[in-house]
Amino acid sequence: MVKLTPINADGAPSAAASYSHAMKAGDFIYLSGQIALTPDNKLVEGSITDKAEQVIQNIKTVLEAGNSSLERVVKVNIFLADINYFAEFNKVYAKYFNVHKPARSCVAVAALPLGADLEIEVVAVENE
Repeated sequence: MVKLTPINADGAPSAAASYSHAMKAGDFIYLSGQIALTPDNKLVEGSITDKAEQVIQNIKTVLEAGNSSLERVVKVNIFLADINYFAEFNKVYAKYFNVHKPARSCVAVAALPLGADLEIEVVAVENE
């Protein structure tokens, strides 16, 4: 039987509902969707670039709490409130996933929690 372990990361914004930042199942880590909240739970204002940077920092924080890293991400799901953000978002994404290129999906959605413009969830494996 696979052991399930919740991950709640210090330094990441608190969960907005009843969920963990991530769940570890065996060697895999499934992150809950991250939006552009600062660690003190304030929604980032500004460009999609600013928001994407915060989301990726949140993801890094949660992955590190689960003994993983961006280099161990195997799948990324991206949700944009406006598909017109796609090109600008990809510039930020490429800074972090340029050599290591996990599988990914990117979709436009009608709305995101707390009025966010961007949400990203990832699946990663634990560091060896």
